[in-house]
Amino acid sequence: MDLSPDRLADHHRRCNRPVDQKGSSLMAQEPILTARGLVKRYGRVTALDRADFDLYPGEILAVIGDNGAGKSSMIKAISGAVTPDEGEIRLEGKPIQFRSPMEARQAGIETVYQNLALSPALSIADNMFLGREIRKPGIMGKWFRSLDRAAMEKQARAKLSELGLMTIQNINQAVETLSGGQRQGVAVARAAAFGSKVVIMDEPTAALGVKESRRVLELILDVRRRGLPIVLISHNMPHVFEVADRIHIHRLGRRLCVINPKDYTMSDAVAFMTGAKEPPREAIAA
Repeated sequence: MDLSPDRLADHHRRCNRPVDQKGSSLMAQEPILTARGLVKRYGRVTALDRADFDLYPGEILAVIGDNGAGKSSMIKAISGAVTPDEGEIRLEGKPIQFRSPMEARQAGIETVYQNLALSPALSIADNMFLGREIRKPGIMGKWFRSLDRAAMEKQARAKLSELGLMTIQNINQAVETLSGGQRQGVAVARAAAFGSKVVIMDEPTAALGVKESRRVLELILDVRRRGLPIVLISHNMPHVFEVADRIHIHRLGRRLCVINPKDYTMSDAVAFMTGAKEPPREAIAA
């Protein structure tokens, strides 16, 4: 099978109109986040080889790929964790170049990392506002940097309630006392609270049991219902096919194709991902 760069680029050009799970054409809208021709090299290793990416408003886009395919490097470039050597990223049609994850967050792109990036010893409310604490008004906040804990607790409680997470008894309890699913819920709630434009989730169910994974999938759908587009990186095919509107398949450092989960099986996706099967021309979506 020919998987040369030119062949892969030809796959990208031959595409159908992507649709969400309700059957609505996503092409009726402009992508909220795009990447074109991303290149990232680490010495002699090319992690991204002219990679492209499109995320539409209100969709769940799953990103899958074999180990070493470059999907993590692409997500890091989009979230500001690394700077691509070449290529362009656009948010709402405007070129952007993030120098750090903080700049990406300030632009409205929130990432829930696999390690959750939570501080176990701090409370739920403190973790919700980690790095963006609310200061008290007036001289106490400006000069003495006093935190407005009442405001943070109120907002944290409201955000958790919006996502149905108020099974957590005490907003001031330490995160280390929570179950794995509850910790994931706090991380998702934080991303939904501050991710005004895009939420990226990296393997959100990887370390969870069946029941907790189910709750996290429900959280992902809840976030989508609030209008936020989600990028879901996952190796769990049943979860991907359950919640994704489209599936971006990454191979050899670039996008191979984007498929509608209603039109293909999990076996098809794995075959495309590993190179065992070539996506049919008429079925490739961008």
